[in-house]
Amino acid sequence: MADSGVHSILRGLQRLLAPPRLALRLILYLVLVVAVVAGGSAWIDVRNQELLLRNQMTMASEQLSNAIVNATWHAMLEDRRDAAYEIMRSVARQNGIEKVRIFNKEGRIVFSTGEDQGALVDKRAEACDLCHAREEPLVTVDVPTRTRIFHRDDGRRVLGMITPIYNEPACANAACHAHPPEIRVLGVLDVGMSMGLVDQERDRLRRQAFQRALVEVALLGALIFLVTRKFVGVPIRRLVQAIRSLTARGLDRPIEVHAPLELGELEQSFEDLRQRLAQAMAELNALTQALEQKVEERTAQLHSARERLAQAERMASLGRLAATVAHEINNPVAGVLNLARLVQRILTDQGIPPDRLPEVRKFLAQIAGETSRIGRIVSDLLTFSRQARPVQAQTDLEEVIDSTLALLSDRFSTREIQVVHRRGGLPPVWCDAEQMQQVLTNLLVNAVQASPDRATIVISTAFDPATDRVILEVIDAGVGIAPEHLDRIFDPFFTTKEKGKALGLGLAVVYGIVQAHGGLIEVESAPGCGATFRVVLPVRGAAPQEDGNP
Repeated sequence: MADSGVHSILRGLQRLLAPPRLALRLILYLVLVVAVVAGGSAWIDVRNQELLLRNQMTMASEQLSNAIVNATWHAMLEDRRDAAYEIMRSVARQNGIEKVRIFNKEGRIVFSTGEDQGALVDKRAEACDLCHAREEPLVTVDVPTRTRIFHRDDGRRVLGMITPIYNEPACANAACHAHPPEIRVLGVLDVGMSMGLVDQERDRLRRQAFQRALVEVALLGALIFLVTRKFVGVPIRRLVQAIRSLTARGLDRPIEVHAPLELGELEQSFEDLRQRLAQAMAELNALTQALEQKVEERTAQLHSARERLAQAERMASLGRLAATVAHEINNPVAGVLNLARLVQRILTDQGIPPDRLPEVRKFLAQIAGETSRIGRIVSDLLTFSRQARPVQAQTDLEEVIDSTLALLSDRFSTREIQVVHRRGGLPPVWCDAEQMQQVLTNLLVNAVQASPDRATIVISTAFDPATDRVILEVIDAGVGIAPEHLDRIFDPFFTTKEKGKALGLGLAVVYGIVQAHGGLIEVESAPGCGATFRVVLPVRGAAPQEDGNP
């Protein structure tokens, strides 16, 4: 048991330090950390590059918008709108320019390179809301606020730049279309530039960042694997092999791994543990040997004491049996002896005097009765001592009950006792019919003796399919059994009847027969409520016993 306990501890240590689990988990955790760091770095890099491209495009849009305003300034000042519009159309035909539009102060599109010229734009629209969101429209707006990005119907992104066209003094004082000086903004130039190149560059940067992250993770993962395997996996594997050798060869072989740093401390801890286990193992083996020796000595002593006790119990039982039998037989033998002496005194050389003949006959009848009593006592002793094994066969228990009732009918009629037989539909039972009849006879005789005249005795049978057993009950109408006698009712030579009328072996014989059939017998009683004897027998009978003493 000590060896198995130590081996269990060592096997637990092996499972705890299994190299594939610890090293693999460490590698996976480190690779996961590297992947998260590399992925986060790549995402930040791509994000910064995308913001840089967007800022560059915003600056280009602002420069283009300012260039359009400056290029059309003289034409608009001289009221040559066609020339100004032609300049804007030329600009719109450049690669990457989606649309060029001009809104007046009422929100109407006075010029557009698209098909929406002349349309009135809602001031709450995306292009106008940045200035008209307040009650007083904004006059000066910074570049980031004037920039917006939206998606076309085909999914392409477009960067829109809103540039106010201010009412300069030259415009307010011109003779052709002078505007009042209080009007600060004459209109808005809206330039839309395609972000296709920016999106392509962004996608390219994302692919490059993803590929670079994969390469970094692969290289760092390989490096982590090699370092972890060399400095963690291999030392732990050697340590596990050393511990495994302890389970195979015992605790005498020291652990030699020579691991670095903390693993070296772990190695030394296991070596200390091995030494303590070896010492504890030796002490435990010594204690076990001493304990086994003591157990053997105690076992021998108990065996000897048990034999002496069994011999004493046999002698005591034999003494009680001899005393009981001597007492039971001595009374009728003494009576027979006294009666024989009386007859001997009456006899003369001439024979029995005629006037003493009735007296002699009376004495002879008493001698015959006492002799018959001795015979019954001997018969009960023989029945109890034989303990014959049952000869089992399929038996109809109801028929056994009917035949027993027929044999005892004179006893019932003499006392005017009525017997009620309640049939429970029993299946055939494997049992010894003669012994079962003996059981019923003893139970019914006891029931008759315990019941008053003109009473009713009930015999009921039942079958329990759950346990495959039959139940037989004999219920009398007597005064019941005292509680202090219930535990001794089946003991040999125990009887509550008047001395000399019973030897106390009837229920002991019943108990032995029922036990031999693999069944059990119970009794339920209360003072003044009669007694119920319940016999439970297996339908398939008891297992056959080997030859030998019961």
